[in-house]
Amino acid sequence: METLIVKRATRASRMGALAGIVVLAVVCSMPWWAEVAHQHLVAEIFYTIALAQMWNLLAGYGGVVSVGQQAYLGIGAYSLVLFGLDAGVNPFVVIVTAGVVSALIALPMAGVLFRLKGAHLAVGTWVLAEVFRLLVANTDALGGGSGTSVMATMRGIAPWWRESLTLWIAVALGAGGCLFVYVLLISRYGLALMAVRDNDAGAGSLGVSVRAVRWLVYVCSAAGCGMTGALIFVTKLRVSPEAAFSVDWSALMLFVVVIGGIGSIEGPIIGTLLYFVLRQSLSDWGVWYQIVLGAVAIGFMILRPRGIWGAVSARLGLSVFPTERRLFGLGSDTHSAHNTFDMHDMHDMRDVKDAGAPLRYDALDAAKARDC
Repeated sequence: METLIVKRATRASRMGALAGIVVLAVVCSMPWWAEVAHQHLVAEIFYTIALAQMWNLLAGYGGVVSVGQQAYLGIGAYSLVLFGLDAGVNPFVVIVTAGVVSALIALPMAGVLFRLKGAHLAVGTWVLAEVFRLLVANTDALGGGSGTSVMATMRGIAPWWRESLTLWIAVALGAGGCLFVYVLLISRYGLALMAVRDNDAGAGSLGVSVRAVRWLVYVCSAAGCGMTGALIFVTKLRVSPEAAFSVDWSALMLFVVVIGGIGSIEGPIIGTLLYFVLRQSLSDWGVWYQIVLGAVAIGFMILRPRGIWGAVSARLGLSVFPTERRLFGLGSDTHSAHNTFDMHDMHDMRDVKDAGAPLRYDALDAAKARDC
């Protein structure tokens, strides 16, 4: 009898991991050989990936469409004012603090927002961001409506170290965001998450805690946006309510995820790269730049609703971040298949026809079996 094994890694994922390590090594070495302007651009690319992954985690996997994640980006930015400017904490330490503060604020806010559903929930997230913007704009201690400079937080930090740390932290947020989402998805919480996204009523009837799962992704997304917001305004050196709580941040996240491929880790990466190519190419077009971006987003939503990576993955079967387990045969053996993988995996397998084909999971059954 043929011996079977189950594994996630594919040739594409191994090559992707190797390429990723090389890219990260080159990027992290940029302070020693690249111009400051190029470092700023690469840092911006990586923190955009971080924002996109957080929005994708929330909407693409959690099924919570938010147009108000700028609320936590702004909270992260004003954590820089409160802790860095007023309390004198190192601004790069404040980035971590901003994530904690954002997560703590998101905990009660999730309880309020998740009383809403669908379009009402999306509008509610935007209203929440506007409430935070108005509160900050009317608080003189935080600079009021005109904002405040945070340049004083950089005193005592050498320019080389300031630029280098900004780049390295941006890389950590971007790469760390991708890794965090991947680890979450291959855990039992990932199965519950996708079950809730696909059918929250069905998931709840099978014992999945819908509220807890959505609470988890909302708080994690808020923490990621908070840390990224603090980093962004470390680079800008000035914080204002209009800039920090601008809905443009959510529009950016949505655009990147939609064109790259919602519901995949690869999608936000591809979408970010395409966005920067378009931005550099159309920078001289004035107002037409925004019109073209809008037209591109609409075109993708109509013609390619799964985005670039969704189309590539469907055609070629590629997965750089594989979350499905695949079945491989190792030739004849006297042992039965379930000696190689457990009976639970054997029970969840559906219609495996070829070696290397992904196992077909019913997400609700898997989530229930793992007591998520």
